[in-house]
Amino acid sequence: MKVILLERVEGKGALGDVVTVKDGYARNYLLPLHKALRANAASMKVFDAQRAEIEARNQRAKEAAGKSGEKLDGTSYILIRQAGESGQLYGSVSGRDVADIVNDAGGKVERAMVVLDKPIKTLGLHAVKVRLHAEVTVTVTLNIARSADEADRQARGENVIDSQFEEDRLAAEEAAQDMKAGGAGSHEGDYSEA
Repeated sequence: MKVILLERVEGKGALGDVVTVKDGYARNYLLPLHKALRANAASMKVFDAQRAEIEARNQRAKEAAGKSGEKLDGTSYILIRQAGESGQLYGSVSGRDVADIVNDAGGKVERAMVVLDKPIKTLGLHAVKVRLHAEVTVTVTLNIARSADEADRQARGENVIDSQFEEDRLAAEEAAQDMKAGGAGSHEGDYSEA
């Protein structure tokens, strides 16, 4: 289906471009969200008559997104989640979780604005892109940890999973030394049969 874009659409084109898209994409996404018009003679006349107004509206939306993006860009949020010993989360962090934590902190982000290629499934610091407008994208940092203490350690740059394995290894070595010092593993005495 041929459509006229009313705003910049990622991977398709800019405002005013006539592009061919799949029918379902046009009917289910572009047309209902007023991101495009069907490309026919009547729509072309309407678009040409309202082009200046559409461009001005798009510019205002871009400026508003830019202002809110300045406040949001570079912010950091802490998410406490349950995870296994290797740092794998029990579940995952999705776009909805990111939008919820940003909105709870006073931002205004919709779930569809969060750009995640795949859900986050590990502990640590993760940079997440938030597309506030087709031309305005900001980055927020998620600090996903099992506790507030762990989140503070991660924020300082410590890899808590590696630290935990190192602590466990040192504790095991210390326990082995204690056992050896106490006589464990020595073979004193005569155990032969008479």
